Amino acid sequence: MKSRTETEMMNLILSTAREDERVRAVILNGSRANPNVRKDIFQDYDIVYIVREMESFTCDHSWVDVFGERVMMQMPEEKVLPPADGHGRFPYLMQFMDGNRIDLTLIPAEEMDELLEPDSLSVLLLDKDGLIGYLPPASDRDYLIKKPDAQEFADLCNEFWWITMNISKGLWRRELTYAMFMYEQINRNVLITMLEWKVGITDDFTKSAGKAGKYLPDFLHAEVWEQFESTYSDADFNHIWESLFTMCSLFRKTAVEVAEKLGFEYPFEDDKRVTAFLKHVRILPADASSIY
Repeated sequence: MKSRTETEMMNLILSTAREDERVRAVILNGSRANPNVRKDIFQDYDIVYIVREMESFTCDHSWVDVFGERVMMQMPEEKVLPPADGHGRFPYLMQFMDGNRIDLTLIPAEEMDELLEPDSLSVLLLDKDGLIGYLPPASDRDYLIKKPDAQEFADLCNEFWWITMNISKGLWRRELTYAMFMYEQINRNVLITMLEWKVGITDDFTKSAGKAGKYLPDFLHAEVWEQFESTYSDADFNHIWESLFTMCSLFRKTAVEVAEKLGFEYPFEDDKRVTAFLKHVRILPADASSIY
């Protein structure tokens, strides 16, 4: 099946809105509204329809069939796991057989002032009643790396070193899921934030690192990125330990640099004591009756 072009998809999205009197306005959000992003074949169409008679849409979902044959669809507001937001919006997340994807959110016009949250990546495509008003030219200004203050820096360092002790506990207990949750879901994000601050300093906080730091390879020196890659591990506990110490090294090096550039205090004593604790726990016998 040949993929529909961007022109074909946008024409379909807009013609559907124009022909349906219930749809009063259309907004494009996300990467397709970002003039600075690299286009690729997996970009979604993040669309908002401002509608009247909201229930007439949500009581019979067959109306979205007009957008094409789907691989599958997700409707978060009708899910139990994870639970629905219940905030009044209704998203349809649709992956089509031709490779295109539309994330279409309905917002009732009468609740637009409370529910519509236009950001800097918003382009007004259609406004039948002048509901939306002026939107400034789309840019990624709302997504630029934010300069931290001293408290934010201290909190991030505190979080990193605290969580490493949780990781070490999970590794000693050989609790793979717990240890890797702490490692990947918490400390990975802490490290990414610190690396983003490093990038922000270099570029005077005028760049976006993208969702989950996906553009970091574009900004970091090759050796830094290679060290970051080395923080990923398989499920072997010894390998996780090695990756953990690599993560600690990279975090320390980056945080010290950020602290020096921004005039903050790096918690060297926390770092020293926690690192010693990690080294001790790593060699602690599996049948130990006490930590020390």
